[in-house]
Amino acid sequence: MTGTPRARRTVGLHILPSSMTVLALCAGLTSIKYALDGQAHLAMALIAAAAILDGLDGRVARILDAESRMGAEIDSLADAVNFGVAPAVVIYVSMLSTQPAGWIVVLLYAVCVVLRLARFNALLDDTGLPAYTKEFFVGMPAPAGAICLISLLAAKLQFGEGWWTSQWFVGASVVGIAMLLVSRIPMRKMHAVSVPPHLAAVLLAVLALVAAAAFLFPYILVMVLVVAYLATIPFSIRSHHWVASHPESWEDAPKQRRAARRAIRRAQPNRRSMPRLGVRRPGGRSTARLGLRKPGR
Repeated sequence: MTGTPRARRTVGLHILPSSMTVLALCAGLTSIKYALDGQAHLAMALIAAAAILDGLDGRVARILDAESRMGAEIDSLADAVNFGVAPAVVIYVSMLSTQPAGWIVVLLYAVCVVLRLARFNALLDDTGLPAYTKEFFVGMPAPAGAICLISLLAAKLQFGEGWWTSQWFVGASVVGIAMLLVSRIPMRKMHAVSVPPHLAAVLLAVLALVAAAAFLFPYILVMVLVVAYLATIPFSIRSHHWVASHPESWEDAPKQRRAARRAIRRAQPNRRSMPRLGVRRPGGRSTARLGLRKPGR
C-alpha cells in the first residue's frame, strides 16, 4: 500500500518536463491565433513565454532524472514550431504582409531554424568533440533567434511607425537573424556561465529589476535583452578561440580556464604593446606566445 502512491508520484514528476514542452507548444501556436486577430502584443508575450518554458524544461528533466529520447524529440519538434513557424507568421502578419518579398524572408527564417535544430541534434550524437564544445552553441540558438525576431515587433509597439518598421529594415533584419542561426559562430551557453558567490546578491537585484521591467516596460526590456545578448557574441568568439588554441585546457573546468587566463595576463602585462614596438624575446618568440606551446611540442 505504501509503494503505490510513491510510484504514482514518481510518474507524475517524470512527466513534468514533457508537460512543460507541450505548454510551450500551445503558447507558440496560440501566438499565431492572436497575431491573426490583430493582437500583436499578446502574440509576442506568448512567444516569450514559450522561450522561458523551453529554457526550463530541460533543466527540470535533468534535475528529476527524467530525460528520455521521446522527450528530446518532442522538445525538438516543439522548438521548430515555437521558434521557427510561430515567430515567422507573427512577424509576417504584423509587419511584412503588404510586400510579396515579406513571405520569402520569413520563409527563409523558418527554414534556417529547422536547419539549426537539425545540426544541434546531430552534434549531440557526436561523441568525438572536445569537452569544452559543450559550453558553446554553434550559431545562434533558436529561442534567441525568436526573441531577436519579435524585438522588431516590440520596437513597433513601443515607438510606433518609423525607419525601424520599414519593409527594407525589417526584411534585412530577418535575413540577418536567419544567417546567425545557421552560422558557425560560437555562442556561449547561458547555463555554462558561472557567477562568483560575492556577486550573487547583485545578480538577484538585477533579476528583481528585470522582473519589474517585464511588467512596466516589456517592449523596452525585450530590446535591451536582445542588444545585451548580441553584445556578448564577440566575447564568446574570443573565449572559444582561446580554448581551441590551448588543447591543454580542454578538459579543465571553466573556472580553471579563467584562472589560467588571468595568470597568463598577469605574467605578460605588455603582451599586446611589445609586438607593435618590435620587441622580441631571445629565440624569435614574442611574449604573447611564451608558455602557450601545445602538449607534445
